[in-house]
Amino acid sequence: MSTEIPESTSQPGMAERAIDTAADVSRTIGEVAGGLHAAVDRLTSAVEESRKPGGALATVAAITREAPLASLFVAFLFGVAVARRR
Repeated sequence: MSTEIPESTSQPGMAERAIDTAADVSRTIGEVAGGLHAAVDRLTSAVEESRKPGGALATVAAITREAPLASLFVAFLFGVAVARRR
């Protein structure tokens, strides 16, 4: 007869599983936040580049300053066209 107590191969408890799940979620949220941060940086640089003289946003801003009512009308028509497609 052996006096050693056999080691139990028990499953992880509910608390351990909850901690593991929380760690996985935290890691995933960190990865998503990193991806969003990179996307925001790229979008910011694209907007800054477009605002330079000769860029698309600079051109739109100049046209809007010259003819605000016509620009509003074009934006309205664009909105109607997009809304009808859905």
